[in-house]
Amino acid sequence: MTPKDVELIHQHPDFIQLVRRKQNLYWSLSLIMLVIYFGFVLLVAFSPATLGQSLSGGVTSVGMLVGVVIVILAFGLTGFYVYRANHVIDPLNEKLKQECVR
Repeated sequence: MTPKDVELIHQHPDFIQLVRRKQNLYWSLSLIMLVIYFGFVLLVAFSPATLGQSLSGGVTSVGMLVGVVIVILAFGLTGFYVYRANHVIDPLNEKLKQECVR
């Protein structure tokens, strides 16, 4: 592949759209996880008593529930990423590869 071919790919509208969609997906999901984790850390730092409260008078605390919810959200965001990658990004990538082979 010559530098001219690479430059043509970089200027291709499908490539530009692919890069934008990937970046939007990556940054938005990263930002969501950062907000979740930093929110949890800030909650631990500034209100540990809240996390230590019992849910229903038993041994399970609010902190345990919050931890489980964070793990579930992480799995959910991963599933969302896989779905978007398979249904949006991969088809664009395949289309771009087919057009660049010609």
